[in-house]
Amino acid sequence: METRLFHVDAFTKEPFKGNPAAVCLLEAPRPDAWMQNVAAEMNLSETAFLLSAADGFNLRWFTPAAEVPLCGHATLASAHVLWEIGNVPPESAARFQTLSGLLTARRQGGRIEIDLPAMTLVECPAPAAALRALDVSPRWCGRTPNRGLGDMDYLLELDAEAAVRSVRPDFGLLGREVQAGIIVTARSGSPSCDFVSRYFAPYCGIDEDPVTGAAHCSLVPYWSRRLGKTELLGYQASARGGYVHGRLGEGRVFLSGEAVTVLRGTLIG
Repeated sequence: METRLFHVDAFTKEPFKGNPAAVCLLEAPRPDAWMQNVAAEMNLSETAFLLSAADGFNLRWFTPAAEVPLCGHATLASAHVLWEIGNVPPESAARFQTLSGLLTARRQGGRIEIDLPAMTLVECPAPAAALRALDVSPRWCGRTPNRGLGDMDYLLELDAEAAVRSVRPDFGLLGREVQAGIIVTARSGSPSCDFVSRYFAPYCGIDEDPVTGAAHCSLVPYWSRRLGKTELLGYQASARGGYVHGRLGEGRVFLSGEAVTVLRGTLIG
């Protein structure tokens, strides 16, 4: 069986920037083990699997090591592909049934806006192993609720943008001792954006994710409260880098950015 496959850079309009995702268009259901093998073969932070359904598409996301219940950049990439190849009319919303419920994507000018659940943070002590692995002293730490597959994130606010950019994690220690994603963030030191962040998740096969939609589900509510505004612009300061436009709604976060296809192919087997 052949499967159409796309490689899309999300949260960027330039190839080889932002966060790459693979998007597989399935003609029929495939076993979980097969999808996990494909994700490992793609070796990107996430591979999305789309299957046409009665009201839109069923959507699942796999890292090279595990299925995850929420992924923003691969959702944006999936919507981009569906409009690009004509499977969804350009004026219509793309609708996805996922482990995080119904997610939608719409075109907003030159950007794609995705509707995701807001993640409320609960203040807590930072994991000692994470502090050792990152060599940081956060001014505040909170955690998200379990998203459904035993996964959650810790958010660590640091004193300055420079501190976020200079983090050099011990990924071995982080992966062995912290079974959660780690967001480090700080208020931006320039007027070009409101806050900066980075995201580390070695426990699920991702040392550093380039631009993380799911992390912004907690970053946007957090910085909205801290800065007193409901529309924000975040910059994820990874090596590839990318800007995420965020808008806070009632229990929802609306994230928007661009996407560009860099490869189209066919998966054999």
